[in-house]
Amino acid sequence: RSEKMSKSKKNVVAPDVIIGGYGADTARWFVLSDSPPERDMEWTAAGVEGAWRFAQRLWRLNATWIEAHPALKSAQSQPGSLTDAATALRRASHKAIAGVSEDIEKFRFNRAVAKLYEFANTLSDLPEKDLGDAAGLFARREALLTLAQLIGPMMPHLSEEMWAALGHGTLLAETAWPEADPRLIIDDTATVAIQVNGKLRATIQLPRDCQKDQAEAAALAEDAVIRALEGKAPKKIIVVPNRIVNVVV
Repeated sequence: RSEKMSKSKKNVVAPDVIIGGYGADTARWFVLSDSPPERDMEWTAAGVEGAWRFAQRLWRLNATWIEAHPALKSAQSQPGSLTDAATALRRASHKAIAGVSEDIEKFRFNRAVAKLYEFANTLSDLPEKDLGDAAGLFARREALLTLAQLIGPMMPHLSEEMWAALGHGTLLAETAWPEADPRLIIDDTATVAIQVNGKLRATIQLPRDCQKDQAEAAALAEDAVIRALEGKAPKKIIVVPNRIVNVVV
């Protein structure tokens, strides 16, 4: 990864120049992230710079977490109970596994890359609070391992380095592809639209698959719904679980 190329967006460069200057991982990531495989693409220096910076960011994230939490290397056993923060992080990891796996299987590599950008952003933005205990360390290690595994098809050299840094003595390439836990890819809450006579008045978060009376009560407590009712009692309330509550006046 020696000399960097011009950052001009108009400069179009050949693949061998990209590989020579930035490495095969960056070149592969850039190709897969640019567009669907059936479309033409331009090898621009600006695009490659972005891919190169992201690769460096992933390595720093991995190294920084390990340096700040050396116990990550041995946090392999799931504690009996998890904090809300650890569970939220595990959900993010398993949703990334499910999404990226589906996109790769359907050759939607640019979408897989987009999901990995999103997952990396989630990890970068994590607060330190509540993630330094045993549950947090377990979830952090799982997240880093997941990140290394999911970028493997796109950036195999970087992924192997990240994998080894987490204490593995075997190659990532010899490890089975991760599987998403179905229980973790379904949110505990659902965004529900609240309507009055079919007109949207609000959206609220409700526990997934909550009882009908709980959804009705939450809808009727919304200020926008109260104003729309103008003191009238609803004639009927239609609840579509996890989706809509329609108050009919």
